[in-house]
Amino acid sequence: MYENKIKIVFTGHVDHGKSTLIGRLLYNAQSIPEDKIKDLERITPEGRKLDFSFLMDHFEEERRQGITIDTAQIFFRTSKRDYVIIDAPGHVEFVVNMITGAAQADAAVLIVDAAEGIREQTKRHAYILSMLGIKQIIVAVNKIDLVEYSEAGYKAIAADMTAFLSGLGIHNVNSVPISSTDGDNITGHSEKTRWFRGKTFIELLDGITGAADELSRYTVFPVQDVYNINIQGISKRIAVGRIEAGKLTRGQAICVLPSQEQAHIKSIEKHNEVRTKADSGECIGITTDKPLFMERGSIVCSTDYVLNVTSQFKATLFWMNAMPVNTGDKLVLRCSTQEVGCSISEIYQKINSSTLEKIEGDLLKLSKLEAGEVEILTKKPVVISSISNVPALGRFVLLRDNTIAACGVITG
Repeated sequence: MYENKIKIVFTGHVDHGKSTLIGRLLYNAQSIPEDKIKDLERITPEGRKLDFSFLMDHFEEERRQGITIDTAQIFFRTSKRDYVIIDAPGHVEFVVNMITGAAQADAAVLIVDAAEGIREQTKRHAYILSMLGIKQIIVAVNKIDLVEYSEAGYKAIAADMTAFLSGLGIHNVNSVPISSTDGDNITGHSEKTRWFRGKTFIELLDGITGAADELSRYTVFPVQDVYNINIQGISKRIAVGRIEAGKLTRGQAICVLPSQEQAHIKSIEKHNEVRTKADSGECIGITTDKPLFMERGSIVCSTDYVLNVTSQFKATLFWMNAMPVNTGDKLVLRCSTQEVGCSISEIYQKINSSTLEKIEGDLLKLSKLEAGEVEILTKKPVVISSISNVPALGRFVLLRDNTIAACGVITG
């Protein structure tokens, strides 16, 4: 019996070995189809070590440039449970793709090259992980073979990274020295690092816990779409979406936000299944015992909800667009399935995302890769939450000209 799938994002500075680590992990665990292994062996020159990054870098452009430009997902299984591994890009120009991958994760692996050490992009990725509410991080100090398996070198990187993460409010941090190419400390302890008495990489993965919101007693079901269907002369209006917290049961009293209309669930719909209940993480449809106004962006919740309906809130924002944003500029906020026009009304403080130092000066705009403590005004009320309560309603992105320009988390 396997536990619920755990989603883990692998991230870090470009060329520090993300794809190679994932490929090695899958290879050691015999989770790679035989034809892929043959392809890997076929392209490897005689006498050379296998290039495990080949297994993850699917696209010719990625292989030519040597960088991961988009997120890739792969399923993986240990003796304990199933995983969804998300390989996120490390190059600074693809930080939006990295955020797209990281936003789905329960935990993260932050990879640091033992020879190069902690880089600016390493810290920036750590900052983004903290913004997205990810609190479980494994620091994998990779390429330990390039520093002759140095205990002192490993401990210095692990200590510095742990201290930086602690400054971001992330205290559940474990580290491990590894060599993705040679397989040291991936699925078994290495004889070359006898000084290391901690858990192997796979043991650390198996120690990750699932999302806390799955146990929430509050139901949160953002509506993705509403379908009007007719089956054998019987009309149904089905609201579909993904349960982000709690559970839904037939007969349960619900409230629809922001309208605050109430009803009871008449049926739970899932393709070719008769259901009386559904749990957090499931994608389902529901019907109600009386007509309600529901559309994409409506939030179905339990009647004892602790969500906030507002058109003004404070947030921490990370700006990614090449063109700076000024207070008052027209933007679009997307939070879960909600989408509404908005603007930044005030910038209280600006932060360097790789040093965490305050940026003095102009508080009327944010430039690329700057973070800020801001206030956001929306054109109509939105349903929000703290990220610790309901992550899906505690994080958001801002769009400008239909392009993601920033990510943020709600702070008040």
